[in-house]
Amino acid sequence: MPHAVVSERQRSRAKQLRRSMTRAETLLWSYLKANRIDGLGIRRQTPIGNYVADFVCSSSKLIIELDGESHDFEERQKADQRRDAFFTAEGFQVLRFTNELVMTNLEGVVQTIGQAASVGARGLPPSLTLPHKGGGNNSTDQSNSTDKSRGKQP
Repeated sequence: MPHAVVSERQRSRAKQLRRSMTRAETLLWSYLKANRIDGLGIRRQTPIGNYVADFVCSSSKLIIELDGESHDFEERQKADQRRDAFFTAEGFQVLRFTNELVMTNLEGVVQTIGQAASVGARGLPPSLTLPHKGGGNNSTDQSNSTDKSRGKQP
């Protein structure tokens, strides 16, 4: 997946958010950071567009958002709806959990994330195998170089 251009302001904001995570974010990150959910690679406080998502699993197109008490107000909920609509338009599925739920039922939250990620990953094509460092010792590379030396196009 190509990297989007991220403004210096967004990058600084994401760094600040990584340094000042809530207790619930820190607890969830301790489980996510070591690829403990089915080997998924998950990043924290990732800039996407004008937003910074709490946790992102790019391979499953999944965003995990944790909501504290400030999200209980109607104005904040409307902002969350706009944010979720943007992420959805970008092809992501958004999961929202309250901080309280993470603190009291971490296992259930982790299980829900794992299930959503496995469903999301099924819709994507498998990753392509990268070439080995040092170049072409596989049969495809050899046949292509042989064809080129004979004047054939691959």
